[in-house]
Amino acid sequence: MSPLLSGAITLTLWLYGLAILLMLWRMLRGPSAQDRVLAIDAIYVIGMLVALVVGIRYTSSMYFEAALLIALFGFVSTAAMAKFLLRGEVIE
Repeated sequence: MSPLLSGAITLTLWLYGLAILLMLWRMLRGPSAQDRVLAIDAIYVIGMLVALVVGIRYTSSMYFEAALLIALFGFVSTAAMAKFLLRGEVIE
């Protein structure tokens, strides 16, 4: 792997870590429940991106499958949380 790509991956992972910390702060300090749901949604998207970057770093397809699972579970959980906020129940 070239030094430029290695440095870019390292910088990207540090910036994703910073973004996750900022979203955790928004989740804990959010003035409304919608802000907290949006922060959780952003955290799972950033987690999926971290898995993809680590997959590129180690050239392993296992990380890409993990990113797909993170995206799937994140979508379902966001839909469930949105339904709960709208109606007060998830299962009718």
